[in-house]
Amino acid sequence: MNTPRQIAQLAQFACICEACAPKPGNVNRAHDFSDASLEDFLISAVAVGPALESAHTASVGQTVWQATADTRRTVRSNTNLGLILLLAPLVKASLSASSASEPAQIRRSLGAVLKSLTAADAALAYAAIRLARPGGLGQVSQADIAEEPSITLLQAMELARDRDSVAREYVTDFAISFEIGLPALQDARLQCTGFPDAIVQTFLTILSRVPDTLIARKRGFETAGRVSHRAGEVLMRGGILTSQGRAALEEMDRDLRDAAHTLNPGTTADLTAAAIFLALLEIPF
Repeated sequence: MNTPRQIAQLAQFACICEACAPKPGNVNRAHDFSDASLEDFLISAVAVGPALESAHTASVGQTVWQATADTRRTVRSNTNLGLILLLAPLVKASLSASSASEPAQIRRSLGAVLKSLTAADAALAYAAIRLARPGGLGQVSQADIAEEPSITLLQAMELARDRDSVAREYVTDFAISFEIGLPALQDARLQCTGFPDAIVQTFLTILSRVPDTLIARKRGFETAGRVSHRAGEVLMRGGILTSQGRAALEEMDRDLRDAAHTLNPGTTADLTAAAIFLALLEIPF
């Protein structure tokens, strides 16, 4: 399975699976936010299809911009900017890899894609970010999102790596996705009775090891660290695999649902979706 349409459909499937899984603190089948519903996330998954299907001939920046613009025409709030930033280079790398079902081959191809990023990619990605208007960005002294960048997208991500896990993925050849998320999902699929449960277990694993930078931007890194510690405690009780773990997970979910959604581990959800996409590439259909 390596045609542009098939790869794009797997990426859309990853978005849908991630959105529907009952991850704590996120929109899912049981919970909407005041400004975003599950339907918004599902519509967004449909909206990104054409841009991702064209990723093999478009630049990463073009794919990011087009997918974001197509999403904003269909939903009222930012539902998928982080996902788009992760999936655009992953889809492009999958289409140019010698084997789209081999993670090592995809990652090798991904490294070449990331190294080829240009200032034009940065300008298009910055425009997409301004269009999506993600929460908690603030201002920075170098390459602020409100300015036109004079550096490449990879250089911009290097500047942001300490405050944003999606940016960190760009400068580490997606270390979280390949080294934490994908192995966690592969292991969880062997232990869980269904794919949604495996996704939740993977989400908890990533969150326990990587403090969520969306929470950090809104509430500070100390709070993000406490949420990560909480995820680790849930896993220590078995996570979604045991009754004790599920009880701890439900309590954690309740505690993360403040009215302003400032404790939403949204970046972790994006990283989980990237891992889902990589896992789906391995599954024969």
